[in-house]
Amino acid sequence: MTEKKSANKSKPRGQKGLRWQDPYLQREREKYEFPLPSREFILQLVEEAGGPVPGDDLAFRLDIDVEEEAESFRRRLGAMQRDGQLVINRRGDLCLPDKIELKAGRVDGHADGFGFFIPDDKSGDMFLSEKEMHQVLHGDRVMCRERGLDRRGRKEGKIVEVLERANTRVVGRLYREHGHQWVVAENKRINQDIIIPPTESLKVGFGQVVTVTIVEQPSKHSPAMGSIVDVLGNYADPGMEIEIALRKHDLPFEFPKEVAAQAKKLPKGVTKRDLEGREDIRDLPLVTIDGDDSRDFDDAVYCEPMGRGFKLWVAIADVSHYVTPGSPLDQEAYERGNSVYFPRRVIPMLPEELSNGLCSLNPNVDRACMVCEMEVASTGTIKKFRFFPGVMHSKARLTYAQVWDWLNAPELAPADKAHVLPHLQNLDKLFHVLLKARSKRGAIDFETLETKMLFDEVTGKIEKIIPYARNDAHRIIEECMLAANVCASEFLKKHKHSTLYRVHEGPTSIKLKALHEFMAEFGFVLAGGDEPHAKDYADLLAKIKGRPDEQLLQTVMLRSLQQAVYSPENKGHFGLAYESYTHFTSPIRRYPDLLVHRAIRACLDGKTYAPGDWEAIGAQCSKTERRADEASRDVVSWLKCYYMRDKLGEEFDGVISSVTSFGIFVALNDVFVEGLVHVSELGQDYFHFDAARHQMLGERSGKRFRLGDKVRIKVAQVELETSKIDFVMAEEAKPAGSGSPAPKKTAGPGTKSAKPGQPEAAKIAAPEKKAARKPAAKKPKS
Repeated sequence: MTEKKSANKSKPRGQKGLRWQDPYLQREREKYEFPLPSREFILQLVEEAGGPVPGDDLAFRLDIDVEEEAESFRRRLGAMQRDGQLVINRRGDLCLPDKIELKAGRVDGHADGFGFFIPDDKSGDMFLSEKEMHQVLHGDRVMCRERGLDRRGRKEGKIVEVLERANTRVVGRLYREHGHQWVVAENKRINQDIIIPPTESLKVGFGQVVTVTIVEQPSKHSPAMGSIVDVLGNYADPGMEIEIALRKHDLPFEFPKEVAAQAKKLPKGVTKRDLEGREDIRDLPLVTIDGDDSRDFDDAVYCEPMGRGFKLWVAIADVSHYVTPGSPLDQEAYERGNSVYFPRRVIPMLPEELSNGLCSLNPNVDRACMVCEMEVASTGTIKKFRFFPGVMHSKARLTYAQVWDWLNAPELAPADKAHVLPHLQNLDKLFHVLLKARSKRGAIDFETLETKMLFDEVTGKIEKIIPYARNDAHRIIEECMLAANVCASEFLKKHKHSTLYRVHEGPTSIKLKALHEFMAEFGFVLAGGDEPHAKDYADLLAKIKGRPDEQLLQTVMLRSLQQAVYSPENKGHFGLAYESYTHFTSPIRRYPDLLVHRAIRACLDGKTYAPGDWEAIGAQCSKTERRADEASRDVVSWLKCYYMRDKLGEEFDGVISSVTSFGIFVALNDVFVEGLVHVSELGQDYFHFDAARHQMLGERSGKRFRLGDKVRIKVAQVELETSKIDFVMAEEAKPAGSGSPAPKKTAGPGTKSAKPGQPEAAKIAAPEKKAARKPAAKKPKS
């Protein structure tokens, strides 16, 4: 391409003015000092050509300067290829993927060796055989072509080209045998072993946990090759489960030097310059209410009666004042997306100088804050609100347990905290007003059991697991935060300013149909038809409350809902029954909240905050949130496996928590651990999986295992390597519904059911749980 371009220097330049006909030219000029033709314009020209286009010809037509622009133009075409917008064929010509029946997407690996191609256009997944998976790893971006249907009727794909490799470093365990050594990845979706040269790692022990850099990616004819860069230690070392999770999920856990340096340069407290343009509310008796072991306090509250209603102040740490757009701190916060909460350890979004210091609303110190001041009517309606930057002085750091105790027994409040008690009582009164409004609005309240792990200080492993009860002190803060979040959303809507909304859509048509069918078996109807409202869910929950099968019905309802995400498109929050909702109250630990703060401040100053592509930013924040949840879940699962190691052969009572094509998952009542009873252990029968009824049904015996059924199991096997616990039935399984009213239709031997071997249903994500993300570390906030 370069030689041909050099020859072009002596020729007349390309079509006069074609380059300047780019409809996105002005946008490119605003973004770059030396703008190139936009991606959209390049795609337009390739499409208009009606066939493959030589890259040199396109460069000539667009008047690309050989000396100064050729390399930048080549990089732009390469980026378009990586993003699946263009394909470069064997001749080096540019092609449109859909014209040659190719799709861009990512590879989703499976522990059993096969995988799936997930297309960007959401046109339907394609099965990838083990042979196809040999050349890629989980997460790689590829171009794929549909090759037909496999023997099970699924669309099957063929990988044509690898666009981008997702894995450069992998954490796993080292094994060696007969002079060969390899690393087995902790991420079981990476099924291929990574070969380590025999000259390496002679001092690394067999089975030790290591981090490897992939020096040679897998291909059709050769496996992945790696080089050991870090030895983490033995698998059961204290804290190893977290070290593995951090690397397995590619979580940033060390702050780069430039980020740490910027954090250290910040002042230790509020300066005179910080006070400029702020309202002084230091005399307002604001307090923070958090968990016993919380260290970052990003919200403070105060309430006082006003006529028949109340006036509520919610003061939030003004992180945006210190973390400026584009700074090293900002870029790192964007990459992290949120703080990650593990048992006994936190990976903060911001360095401790901010998260626990300058931005944290610690007691008895001045702090910069963004305040939402609300007037709440006696009906719970927010009549009026305003936002303003302020400076505050927290009067006390309180815990949920303290507040709950003092509200129930005021005499327990110590003398040095007696002055805050009347304010807490006002907050409690406001809470009951907001609670009535919540009920009237129709917000969904699922009752879920939360647990807390108590650890052995020496081994760092679980000593016992206990149920964790939420009290009204938690809910007081939750309602105050919901009110402020709604006001933030309304404020930005009123000013027509772009932002990230917290979007929770209603159930999909497929899940809704399944829910209607399931509830009908028990004589219940979910009102609202094809478009139910949250209140319809809430009304149905009220009807089933107190029934023996309440947990079963509630679980099925919960699993019908979608997962909440961040998006610039306001689609409302179904679960909370809000037409508009955003996150404003936790900028220390959530990047979307920081963006909302910047947008609000811009509106107050008569400006516009434009961080870039809001859609892409929302996708990034949603991705980092899921990543954090998955990492936390991995750590908890491993710790629970370790906890169950010495309980082999013991029997426990439990409840069926999930039903799949390969067996039933059982949650144990007293130890709050979940394990699998494989379908082969259910009895001497052919059991068929019925996804619609959430059950396993015996073909000959009619024996049924249904979601929510009580069973007794024996612990059969515990695998630390895979974090799996296997159970077997301890006694003859009881028929479903024992001890509970039978549904109208009873499945029997002749009941139509799913075919044996039906693939496991896709994981059904619940809406955001208010306290599960970081138990006992921070208050629940929606």
